[in-house]
Amino acid sequence: MSRILIVEDEIAIADLIRIELEARGYRCEIALDGEAGADCIEKKQYDLLLLDIMLPKIDGYELLEYNRRTAQIPTILLTAKSRTRDKIEGLKAGADDYVTKPFEMDELAARIEAVLRRYHKGNEVQKIGDVEINVNMRTVKKAGEFVLLTPKEFDLLTLLVQNKNYALYRETIFEKVWGAELEFETRTLDLHIQRLRKKLDWKDRIKTVYKIGYMLED
Repeated sequence: MSRILIVEDEIAIADLIRIELEARGYRCEIALDGEAGADCIEKKQYDLLLLDIMLPKIDGYELLEYNRRTAQIPTILLTAKSRTRDKIEGLKAGADDYVTKPFEMDELAARIEAVLRRYHKGNEVQKIGDVEINVNMRTVKKAGEFVLLTPKEFDLLTLLVQNKNYALYRETIFEKVWGAELEFETRTLDLHIQRLRKKLDWKDRIKTVYKIGYMLED
């Protein structure tokens, strides 16, 4: 069941979208401003982001950029702006699609299905050098040979891959991989990083970033 975050400051519209999408089998959460949306993106995992551009506190373009640099959740913009220039700006900023208000729910649902289908198809297998990661099967191969990873090692690997070439804070990594299971423990994270480096022979690819955390360099 796909999880969707709706970032929309008009409560009536947000509730309508949530009710309609939940009736179609999606799980939905609502954030009523950009700051709340950023908090949700930081703390939870979603399959799709429905994002209004005109938002209080942090506008949609800023939140789109934050999402691109962190979670990289597929995004559909929802906005009353219908000018071609605005659409192009949104798509250039990283949105996957653009729906102009007012819209029919059938159209929105069709666009959601198309983006999710495209996203999962495009990201099912990812390659970094001679390492191949199958996200759906949760398998990893190096030079054609399977590499056995623990569930947390795999989760850590996919997080690094999704954010390749961006430095991630230790606390952010720990929260996204371990969640509320454990209190933040530097040694736990460091040991998992060491094992990934060894198993994948990525001693030079997974970089330690001073006073921040780690980064996968591609």
